[in-house]
Amino acid sequence: MVPVITIDGPSGTGKGTIAGLLAERLGWHCLDSGALYRVLGVAAQRRGIDLAAAAPLAELAAALPVEFTADGRVRLDGEDVSDAIRTEAAGAAASQVAVHGPVREALLEWQRRAARAPGLVADGRDMGTVVFPEARLKIFLDASPETRARRRHKQLKEKGLDANLATLVEDIRARDERDRNRSVAPLRAAEGAFVLDTSSLSISQALDCVMKATRSALPDLAWRDDG
Repeated sequence: MVPVITIDGPSGTGKGTIAGLLAERLGWHCLDSGALYRVLGVAAQRRGIDLAAAAPLAELAAALPVEFTADGRVRLDGEDVSDAIRTEAAGAAASQVAVHGPVREALLEWQRRAARAPGLVADGRDMGTVVFPEARLKIFLDASPETRARRRHKQLKEKGLDANLATLVEDIRARDERDRNRSVAPLRAAEGAFVLDTSSLSISQALDCVMKATRSALPDLAWRDDG
């Protein structure tokens, strides 16, 4: 079986960055499952599909015309939507479409097919609990809503975009509530997961902790930086 490491957690914890860096160190593939839901949300809105309508959303998800290119770009219907899916609106849409069981089922096999040799680091919200329950290592990153809002506020400002910190905190709390309490695949740490709060950690510090946990759990792995 292809070895899999899962990294779950809410947005703003650094899991996407950590997953990418860990995959790079291992020479493995990396799955950003959240991008799938963001693309689906954007595609649904462009087609005028109600984000509360499970059946048409699942139908769209089953034939989603999305492509993840080798250079890290995301294309929808041939259009580069890499920036469009990283907006606050796209994140909110992703959270809304993700509550539907038929939608998650439609995307399940798509995600599982991402597990290719030599290995996969999968980033998301239910990677360790639902998509890859047999993963060799399950990691769950968390951070306070206030910390995550400050990080997002900084990102938006650096892009020259207006952002209100208080509004971001409210939005993050609302999304957490929706993600943690949905009836299908709620956001939670998988049983036996390595849980890390990144509120007071830099990306470098968090990566060090994750790499130590990985080395401890999977001592047989080869690392690109082992020299």
